[in-house]
Amino acid sequence: MTRSLIAVSLMAATLVASVFGAASSAAREQESWPVKHKLLGKQDGKKVKKSEDVSGIACTTAGDLPRSCLVIDDNRQDAQFLKVKDGELVARDPVKLIDNTFKGKPLELDGEGIAFAKGRYYVIGSHGHPRDKRRELDPKEDAEEIRARIFASSQVIRFRPADDENGATDIERSAKLREIIASDRDLVRFVDQRLDDNGLTIEGIAIKDDRLFAGLRGPVLEGNRAVVVAVDVDALFGGSGTAHRLFRLPLGEGRGVRDLAGFGEVILILAGPAADGPGNYAVYSWDGQGENVKLLSELPFDPARKPEALLPLEKNGSKLRVLILFDGDKKGAPTPVKIVAP
Repeated sequence: MTRSLIAVSLMAATLVASVFGAASSAAREQESWPVKHKLLGKQDGKKVKKSEDVSGIACTTAGDLPRSCLVIDDNRQDAQFLKVKDGELVARDPVKLIDNTFKGKPLELDGEGIAFAKGRYYVIGSHGHPRDKRRELDPKEDAEEIRARIFASSQVIRFRPADDENGATDIERSAKLREIIASDRDLVRFVDQRLDDNGLTIEGIAIKDDRLFAGLRGPVLEGNRAVVVAVDVDALFGGSGTAHRLFRLPLGEGRGVRDLAGFGEVILILAGPAADGPGNYAVYSWDGQGENVKLLSELPFDPARKPEALLPLEKNGSKLRVLILFDGDKKGAPTPVKIVAP
């Protein structure tokens, strides 16, 4: 082999090693954290499976770790306390949120988002038609069950964590948001429709300036406008009327809200496909006032995975480390990712 060929071969080998080294480094940065003890998932007879459908997380404090937090799986009537450490999550006791039943069978809240504000956790149900990919629910024959399941999921629950941060006090439930959404002329036609028909379903919640922001996975309006409904917290718990504000946010073609998370003076938006199936996800920053959003980062995950919950960890210069949890992965596969800071 000539010297020139040897030199070219060495350069190619160096380039390949460099590429693979960068790829493996990025992969190491995206390794999931272990979860100690059992995150509760779907009930299978008398057995409770490990969670594979984590859909929301929030903590009592921001900043330093460890933190006392709450997580929810959308197949359950309860949420679960959690300790978030740097590099590990520790599952703790569950807290019962609802007790709805249909013909003696417990109905899930279909909890999709959690927020914490002024000493209270807020947990929001999907407010949507039951998931029914195989269309096994007949609109006429199963109408009573469909109504019962929609009613069970159309609740916002708030409570104060007990002093030991492992129990709940002052639990309140509100079905007012459903009435408010149904009063909106742009949303009413999507209420109680299936998600795969662009039906209404909520997947994110944030509390800012005493207002509750409900982020909708669907419908996506005009093909590229995700919807957030904002309402005063007091209107949901003891108030009257249907006053609200509807925001149409440009999160991209076919993208809806998959989670919301407060971070300082802004709201972080986890955006992803409204429809089922693979797609790309991203994180945006929003001030909660107008309809301008700022793209922070596209997320680097396999399009087959479904990021479903977002927890801000800490800001370091121009970067923000966040924890992403997934629907469809065991124990949510909590994965830290660095994105552009808002």
